[in-house]
Amino acid sequence: YPKPFLWPLRSATGLVVTRNFPMATVPGESHDHPHHRGLFIGYGEINGVNFWENERTYKTENRGTIVIRKLQDLKGGKKSGTLRAQFEWHDPGGANVMDENRTMTFYSDADRRVIDFDITFVAKINLQWADTKEGFFAIRLADSIREQNGGLMVNSEGASGEKNVWGKQASWVDYTGKVDGQPAGVAILAHPSNPKYPPRWHARAYGLFAVNPFGYKQFIGEKEGPGGGLQMAAGQSMRLRYRVIIHGSEINSLNLPDIYQDYLKQVKK
Repeated sequence: YPKPFLWPLRSATGLVVTRNFPMATVPGESHDHPHHRGLFIGYGEINGVNFWENERTYKTENRGTIVIRKLQDLKGGKKSGTLRAQFEWHDPGGANVMDENRTMTFYSDADRRVIDFDITFVAKINLQWADTKEGFFAIRLADSIREQNGGLMVNSEGASGEKNVWGKQASWVDYTGKVDGQPAGVAILAHPSNPKYPPRWHARAYGLFAVNPFGYKQFIGEKEGPGGGLQMAAGQSMRLRYRVIIHGSEINSLNLPDIYQDYLKQVKK
């Protein structure tokens, strides 16, 4: 695969909240954007290299790959399980331009599934993250959850629907719909210690659900604008943290503010 991903993601009752394509073919399911693989991390342009639309079947130029370097830790426990891995971001020639250390901590209870992400990037060379909407921390949701099929996205600012959520800054966004006729959804929470907080959201009615702290001009409808993109000098590191909550009907826009505050208490700066 051109990049690592988590798939399938399930609710506490076993409902699959991620689209199956392109990992599996399900009759009637959408087949657009094959690079949207489960839950994944990628970016549209770093030093001119595309780490977002980077499927090997694509004919576009300058496609990078994200490869696993080392599985550092894999352990379970009564309350949580942890997976730590190191990845390398390779340019089209195979040179490593950036290391990524990703720790994923998994929690479960009777009502929800939670995954905490702690991600650190280390630049191997000087890097320029371009100002683009194509990124960054993303999930492709099951077709039945998407807004086009009756789902709803709500953000921390009280806005709802793609028109009011896409490209806007928010601490968290919740995207809820139904799977097999049962309520199910996913919330993504961004930690305030992340660079360029609060981030903007590349959340679409067709089912892409992504947080992008580096995009700016395309989100606000301008050809140019300050504040977009990111520069990293060789050797410089950048840390980002997110929480993903896979839920049923017990979570809605009324109690997510409290859930977000609990996240901040649990995950200190």
